[in-house]
Amino acid sequence: MLTIAARAASMRGVSLAEIEEILERDYRTAQRVIAALGQCFPELEKMKDEESGKARWRLPYKSLAPLLAPTAEELAALSLALEVLGKGAGTDQVEALRCLHAKILALIPGERSRRLEADEEALLMALGHAARPGPRQVGNEAVDVAISTALKGTSQLRILYRGWKDTAARERIVAPHGLLLGARRYLVAVDLGKVGGGIQHFRVDAIEAATVLPKTFVRKEGFDLNEHAERCFGSYQHEGGIHDVAWRFAPKAVRWAESFLFHPAQTVEHEADGSLVVRFRAAGLLEMCWHLYMWGDAVEVISPPELAQMVAGHRRSDFPAMP
Repeated sequence: MLTIAARAASMRGVSLAEIEEILERDYRTAQRVIAALGQCFPELEKMKDEESGKARWRLPYKSLAPLLAPTAEELAALSLALEVLGKGAGTDQVEALRCLHAKILALIPGERSRRLEADEEALLMALGHAARPGPRQVGNEAVDVAISTALKGTSQLRILYRGWKDTAARERIVAPHGLLLGARRYLVAVDLGKVGGGIQHFRVDAIEAATVLPKTFVRKEGFDLNEHAERCFGSYQHEGGIHDVAWRFAPKAVRWAESFLFHPAQTVEHEADGSLVVRFRAAGLLEMCWHLYMWGDAVEVISPPELAQMVAGHRRSDFPAMP
């Protein structure tokens, strides 16, 4: 009910069809929800949609405001997200999240705000383990801002990029289509200097400078960043296309392997000897090697043969723990 009330308090209000979609219920349920909403909030107003001519319901925001104050747990989750994002995303995204946190606190009445801040601080102290240790890439604020600006305006981007095979950075004009976040960040873009160029990945930390150009571009037809990400193992794509991948985890590693989602479309098979076979279809053999190394001799590559050859001779038996 609170979710529907929040939608009704928006500028356009809410329709029965939208309630059906939000709740994944039928038309009759949507009608009952509207009736119940009217009982809870007598100020609920029925109006006519100027475009479709169908009925919509709108609720004055002030009626709902007292019910929308965040909890200490929600604020703590936002602070933890800020901490994690700060170790992986761009400076502009981190600053935007920090501003959002401040705005939320500013909208809460003073006495309640102070109490929530104290509760949030206590939760964060208890969750101190959430800080992410380990190495991370150092960001370049000017590059981060340029990428963000280009993505928002579908603007062409001039980058000074040094690939791992390059002895010096080279200038490229690219059409940015998105960002992949992971151990490293990759700019997903089309190199406009290549005839018939396809989607490529550019390591953000290898971009020495970036300038937003006044020219715009047309995104590749049918491109979907989520679908593209599912083609990859992690955020790195090794040349050579997509492979059918199968890994067999030894019985001693099954407990830990079952706690991993290696790929969104993976399937798993339990074998008679207690081992576990994980199958998925993706690109990025080199990044798979980096991950497989952590499992020592507890995992066997069934396919593709190229990956099996890449990890041969690197399976160790002396690792004292699983990933």
